[in-house]
Amino acid sequence: MPKRIPEDTKQRAVRLVLDHLDEYPNLTVACQSVAGRLGFGAESLRRWVRQAQVDAGERHGVSSSESERIRALQRENRELREANAILKDAA
Repeated sequence: MPKRIPEDTKQRAVRLVLDHLDEYPNLTVACQSVAGRLGFGAESLRRWVRQAQVDAGERHGVSSSESERIRALQRENRELREANAILKDAA
């Protein structure tokens, strides 16, 4: 089971990368350097940084809030389909 990294730790790591991004040739190298010092995966950190950039409007993509909204709508849709199936079977 993968270890769960606390949200505040993720946010501090993302801030560290973004604050020092101009000192590295690109995002991947910055994430490798910072992740190595902090003790977690560079790819995980790179994904967190990219999501933070999307959430801040600096990069195209689906924001965290939109992603959560989509998941909630999919969950509701699934529940409604199940309820409809039960009602059809009862009728």
